[in-house]
Amino acid sequence: MIFVQRIFREKKLLTELETERLPQNAAPRLSHLKKLDFIQEKQNVLLIGSPGTGKTHIAIGLGIEACLAGYKVYFTTVSSLVNQLKESRSERTLRSFELRFEKYDLVIIDELGYISFDKEGAELLFTHLSLRAGRASTIVTSNLSFDRWEEVFHDPVLTAALTDRLTHRAYMIDMVGPSYRILDTKEWLENSSV
Repeated sequence: MIFVQRIFREKKLLTELETERLPQNAAPRLSHLKKLDFIQEKQNVLLIGSPGTGKTHIAIGLGIEACLAGYKVYFTTVSSLVNQLKESRSERTLRSFELRFEKYDLVIIDELGYISFDKEGAELLFTHLSLRAGRASTIVTSNLSFDRWEEVFHDPVLTAALTDRLTHRAYMIDMVGPSYRILDTKEWLENSSV
């Protein structure tokens, strides 16, 4: 699993996921998504909800399963992707980045909503996600509901267009619930001798 370290920031397998702790709507959808049919159908997966509910774990787990099935996968955070796009534009290598970006069977974009960006970043992200719409699968994790995405993109028209493209025939999974990390910390404190 050396490839996992190069593609993903950490190894999170679906078999390690405590499905009983997932938000109510997530576990039934996860069993369907594990089949990876959404990649063949060129559909998106949007994991939207509270921090610490397993969004990134599910996204990475599906990405690892896709790699093992022979799909080309790219994982990034939104802030890292926007920085790469800006650097590519300034170095006049944006077109070659676009060509590589289009070839991935699955792109996973983590942490939409944690950091807002300027107009250039919003437009570059919109353009590159639009390139994939209906042509290849994208997984997006976000702690913000769709009605708050304008806080990140700062443009109601661009936000509406991006949401429309991403949600078309997409699996939208409500990940609102208690944080795994907070629950683990409480359990740890209760069981520790401190």
